[in-house]
Amino acid sequence: MNKLKNLQLGQKFTLLLTLVFLGGVLASGVALSSVLNRGTQGQLTTNALMLMETMNAIRGYTSEHVQPEIADRLEEEFLPESVPAYSAREVFETFRLNPNYSDFFYKEATLNPTNLRDKADAFEAELVNNFRANPNNASEVSGFRSTPAGDLYYIARPIKVGQQSCLECHSTPAAAPASMIERYGSENGFGWELEEIVGAQMISVPAERVVQAARQSLVLILGIFIVAFAVAIVLVNLWLKRLVVRPLNRMAMVAEAVSMGDTEAEFTQDSQDEVGKLAEAFNRMRLSLQMAMKRLERYREGRRSGSSTNDLSQ
Repeated sequence: MNKLKNLQLGQKFTLLLTLVFLGGVLASGVALSSVLNRGTQGQLTTNALMLMETMNAIRGYTSEHVQPEIADRLEEEFLPESVPAYSAREVFETFRLNPNYSDFFYKEATLNPTNLRDKADAFEAELVNNFRANPNNASEVSGFRSTPAGDLYYIARPIKVGQQSCLECHSTPAAAPASMIERYGSENGFGWELEEIVGAQMISVPAERVVQAARQSLVLILGIFIVAFAVAIVLVNLWLKRLVVRPLNRMAMVAEAVSMGDTEAEFTQDSQDEVGKLAEAFNRMRLSLQMAMKRLERYREGRRSGSSTNDLSQ
């Protein structure tokens, strides 16, 4: 506390502003981190949903245009490319060759898939069951999940059997193409029903990407804030020195001179603010002191003159 009292006025202001700045950085850092995380998640969600719609377009094209063209060949040779889910997955894997999307992952996690690579794990199965339990409210969910490879941020939508043509391959083994049974067997991917939710269409990205993007934005914003504050500190110090500290130093020097008997020294009033009013008050005090000193001097001279007259009369 004693050290604080010994600091100059400019140093005290600088210390105060620094403390305010540090508190502001801490509070704004926490708030900005939360906002930027949500913003990054929103951006990733938008990109993921756009990709998901693209995959749905591929699924639709495969179902409506590719399957009818090769339907006759399916009895002799099963072509995985005729399956909408397979086409979407393969196209997405090609899309991942783009460096900007290399860490995105796409999966149509299914409870009872024909191709076991689409088999839902425990977490995905829980998502699907939640969709099935709330079919009227099932639209889209997002969040974070933990995997052996690290945490992932995911977006998921329910997969519903919406067309009768889907049941040609997924109702019973007897109704499915023989070439498909030969390739995948008759144990999986059957028993589906129309309008049933059978899986979840998912796109995921490493959670570190969310955190890293938010961190980069946070560092940039805080960097700008710190630079702006440093400039503000310099400007405030210059302003204080010019308008407060220097006038006060001049008044201190004049007050010192007056205290030593130089009543002609004058306090300079350069402004009408508090510092200027203080200088004006000091000038009035100096004039009052000057007048008092003159009266005292006259009184002393009068006393000396009176003493001299008395001495002569005696």
